[in-house]
Amino acid sequence: MNASELLDIINAGETSRVQFKKELQSKQAGDIVAEMVAMSNSEGGTILFGVEDKTGDIGGLDFKEVEATNNYLFNWATNNIKPCVTVFTETVNIEKKNVLVVTVPRGIDRPYCDNKMVYWVKSAANKRRVSPEELKRLFQSAGKLYAEREHIADSSISDIDLNLFREFYENRYGEKLYDDELSRLMINLKLAKDDKLTLAGALMFSRNCEILLPDFFVASIWFWDNDFIADNYRSSLNITGNLAQQYQKSMDFILGALKRVQGSKSFSSTGTLEIPRIVFEEILVNALVHRDYFIHDSIKLFVFENRIEIKSPGKLPNNLTVEDIRHGIQRRSRNIVLTSFISDILPYRGVGSGILKSLRAYPMIDFENNTQAEYFKVTIYRPKETRQ
Repeated sequence: MNASELLDIINAGETSRVQFKKELQSKQAGDIVAEMVAMSNSEGGTILFGVEDKTGDIGGLDFKEVEATNNYLFNWATNNIKPCVTVFTETVNIEKKNVLVVTVPRGIDRPYCDNKMVYWVKSAANKRRVSPEELKRLFQSAGKLYAEREHIADSSISDIDLNLFREFYENRYGEKLYDDELSRLMINLKLAKDDKLTLAGALMFSRNCEILLPDFFVASIWFWDNDFIADNYRSSLNITGNLAQQYQKSMDFILGALKRVQGSKSFSSTGTLEIPRIVFEEILVNALVHRDYFIHDSIKLFVFENRIEIKSPGKLPNNLTVEDIRHGIQRRSRNIVLTSFISDILPYRGVGSGILKSLRAYPMIDFENNTQAEYFKVTIYRPKETRQ
């Protein structure tokens, strides 16, 4: 980094990825360690020593201060953070004043905590302690914990829809399912644990999913116009049940709101849907399968006159970006059990190929991956000629 680049960063002020520190003293260990932990658990960042945090004025560090700061940082990064992190430092001279630039990469062994076992993340220019729910999601994003494999305390294997599971098992594996093998097979398939259903098992095969998992449903509203006004809607429905039931009921809700276009067809024909059915098949399945089940919230399905929105709890997993999914790039899912079996139950093709297929069928689709509010939203715009 040269002086000009550093000045641009300083002039832009502190952000979630840039922090200023006038100097470093040993008594600041707790604060600096927490900052490095927060950056490692988030998107990484840079700490500038020798810059006044209130004003951005450059005071600089002398040779001994640079040396002492490097030593403190190495010691704290190695001994006060678990697992330890690697930071990179360089000295940049601005107007004969030395600024120590400390780069903290996004951690590959997340989540990290300080030596008091406190986990931190960045929040705008500040840092904050991680809540228990966020901590689960941090472990999940690192592939160390899976919501779908957690057992449901109030469940038992008797909550399974045996006929539904039997049909799935015999079709998939080509062998007969005997009742006395049910418990062993479900445990082996990660659909049960300790004689209780896992989240994945309940989502796919339970008889009473809405009782076992009351937070996981599709909240559907059909509005009169283009604005979200709570009391101005045509109809609303909380869509419950297992994943297959939620999918089918959600499709019915959408298809009931779509218009049909006659085009060149005869007057007596049913016409063509204004938006191809395949678009909603792909996006709905992806919403149900890839949402974050550590977030206890519903999927939102909103129908407006000019658009249809499907919003899933949780940002895209494993550093996927909107551009990635637009180009069909796939990565390891946060819900591996669901993605392994769901193609036997729903028309699932994968988050990458499914989205790509939707775009090819109907390009008027936007995606929003909100990493702060933790949601992923798909907006399908309706053709102008079908709007009122």
